[in-house]
Amino acid sequence: MLIGEVARWSGVSARMLRHYESLGLLRPTGRSGSGYREYSGDDIRQIFHIESLRSLGLSLREIKRALDDPRFAPAELVDDLIRRTRDRIAAETELLTRLRRIGAVEPADWADVLQVVALLRGLGSPSPGARQRAALSAVERVPVPVEALVEAVLGESDQNVAGALRWALAQSGDEGPALLAEGLDSASAEVRRRAVRSLAKLPHDEATALLRGALTHPDVVVRRYAALALGARGTADAVPTLIDMIVEEVNDVDAADALSALADDPVLAERIAARLVDLLAHGAGGSSARRRLTQALADIPGEPASRALADLSRDEDQGVALTAMYILKLRATR
Repeated sequence: MLIGEVARWSGVSARMLRHYESLGLLRPTGRSGSGYREYSGDDIRQIFHIESLRSLGLSLREIKRALDDPRFAPAELVDDLIRRTRDRIAAETELLTRLRRIGAVEPADWADVLQVVALLRGLGSPSPGARQRAALSAVERVPVPVEALVEAVLGESDQNVAGALRWALAQSGDEGPALLAEGLDSASAEVRRRAVRSLAKLPHDEATALLRGALTHPDVVVRRYAALALGARGTADAVPTLIDMIVEEVNDVDAADALSALADDPVLAERIAARLVDLLAHGAGGSSARRRLTQALADIPGEPASRALADLSRDEDQGVALTAMYILKLRATR
């Protein structure tokens, strides 16, 4: 079979067949009387072997080594091909992500594109200072790729940089909450906590709704961060978790402050006082917890809290009684 026929049957161009021959991958069985290359059935099979190996991503040099060396072990090469393919996919995925983020901000010209590229590089810098500068300058220069900011804040361990990224997120529109919500489901506890802390800094109604949902999150730390944020937003759903934090002595001062803010609502103040009194009556958390609960009553306005403090001033636990009496004196001077 002459070279033109082989090219038609195999789908490999005559030029490529000559290239294979020049590299020693393929040697036609003979020549015709007119000097044309003639290929046998074995030659055709060799061509298909070459093409099969090329389809796996092998270079022609690697194919020649595989076909020439009878001791060649394919398993090692296949493992290497897997590694190289994974690396290539990772690089292409990273490029696709970068391009998608640039496209999302709808740059007006190449200057905008270059600024977004510089921003993305800054956010990925190993230097905390460079990452912080990128976050702080993000909103001023060009529209911010929100997805990039969320990815950065969920991976940020430096508190100063994280604060700058949360500020940038708060300025960047309404896409942040939904993206941060994905972080709440992360397998990493640290990522979950970064997500809830970032949601707490967003003023959107959607962020508030997500924080309310986080009050039942399996991660107790997420629940506590959500409760503190919701307390500052005046959301009554946070009350049970805030009171639990006081009992358990976990951020209890912040929790008491949040309860105090919620108690500006007279109806809610009565509910909070009733819950604190109930826990005090049942001795929740022991003596030290009862003292903290008594202290929490200090900033709860209204008659129910005052009556409870009067009763507690005669409590069998001297620490609780003294705390209640001191608070009553303070309340009397207001």
